[in-house]
Amino acid sequence: MPSSNSPTGDTELSPGSSGVVLAPSYGVALGVIGLALAALGLLPLWGGALWLSLSVALLGLFLLLQTSLLRLEFGGDAMLVWRQQTLLRSFPYAEWLGWKLFWPGLPALFYFREQRSIHLLPLLFDAATLRQQLAQHLGQLNPAERSDSDRDD
Repeated sequence: MPSSNSPTGDTELSPGSSGVVLAPSYGVALGVIGLALAALGLLPLWGGALWLSLSVALLGLFLLLQTSLLRLEFGGDAMLVWRQQTLLRSFPYAEWLGWKLFWPGLPALFYFREQRSIHLLPLLFDAATLRQQLAQHLGQLNPAERSDSDRDD
């Protein structure tokens, strides 16, 4: 049994052992598959619609697989990315410069920037919990969200 809440101190680290694990959300993957099916409606007008539909469907199936395999966990000092029981990557909060959820009414993309890289991810996780955890751990780093609300006024 792990005795520490820190990802660096645990010898048997597993999802949920150091924080909040986000539930999967299949909306984006199913939406992309839906677009692939809708593209089939173009067949009478354009012969390339079949290839477009197949390509988009493959992307949707890939996202569906990733949604079922990957988990995000918000720990005490880092966001952790898991594939089942394997820790893939840790993103320490101290290195974050900002974050944003695109299309808040129908969240589909999650952007965050670290000191050395930027990340743009499809939203494969529960958006409400993601927003809550980001605000809790990194609320002070969200100038993009504040500038959007300033423009709406």
